[in-house]
Amino acid sequence: MNSTFDCVIVGGGPAGLTAAVYLGRFRRRVLLVDAGASRARYIPTSHNCPGFPNGISGTDLLVTLGRHARKFGASFERDTVVALRRTRHGFALKTKKSVFGATTVLLATGIVDILPRVRGMRAAIERGVVRLCPICDGFEASGQRIAVMGPPGSVIGHAKFLRTYSERVAAVLSEGKLNRADAARAKDFDISVIDHHDGIRLTANSCVISSNGKTQTFDCLYPALGFEPKCRLAASLGAKVDKLGEILVDPHMQTSIDGLYGIGDAVSGLHQISVAVGQAAIAATSIHNRLAASGSL
Repeated sequence: MNSTFDCVIVGGGPAGLTAAVYLGRFRRRVLLVDAGASRARYIPTSHNCPGFPNGISGTDLLVTLGRHARKFGASFERDTVVALRRTRHGFALKTKKSVFGATTVLLATGIVDILPRVRGMRAAIERGVVRLCPICDGFEASGQRIAVMGPPGSVIGHAKFLRTYSERVAAVLSEGKLNRADAARAKDFDISVIDHHDGIRLTANSCVISSNGKTQTFDCLYPALGFEPKCRLAASLGAKVDKLGEILVDPHMQTSIDGLYGIGDAVSGLHQISVAVGQAAIAATSIHNRLAASGSL
């Protein structure tokens, strides 16, 4: 092994970086391995991140948190962990470039949003024409013409939430048909329904949806197609996950595998930066106390 650490953090989003700050300040030997694919990098400007009332971009937030962690001694590797296994003294992590040992491992691997296959998606996200999180930025869509795309079993619930911010919300079915109860709910909340679409086109400042030979223009599109948890490493050790595939943890953020912790979007629960930061503080403190109890100071 190249080196052994008190903790290796896998994932460099807000959760992993915050944990690196805490563990560095606890004077622990901590390594953060990050492939540079944090979901946060898609955020054009967040006004939902505490302490930044004027907003902060996802990339600026990541840079600031990384600078904070480095200031207190955290080490960083731009790499991808390809395998994780138990050892006599903890864990071994194999990356594309190296092998590292760790007494504990903290997974902050996140999720991947499932998006419609539409040209220009990434640029549209950066412009705010496509938005990924109604809780994060529904306020910024106040009064806009909003389209919410998703399967019939959940899209009306997402659209109802966005009615908090706008009277002009449409539910676009990604498949199938609404059942009678959901159709009634859509009517009750004045949500229009597009039950079939022929195509989606993203312009500089709008989303144009074609349906039955007609087009409708919206100021923004919220895909509600679900996500894929990046929990392969946890699963490889047999860690318990929920029905969506997200990692289950105890109140100390430890998985069902002793010494393996999970935080952030990869963990079952609400996907929010503020939640991830709180989970990072809990996990890092628990890891430090665990190491101290074992005589590692």
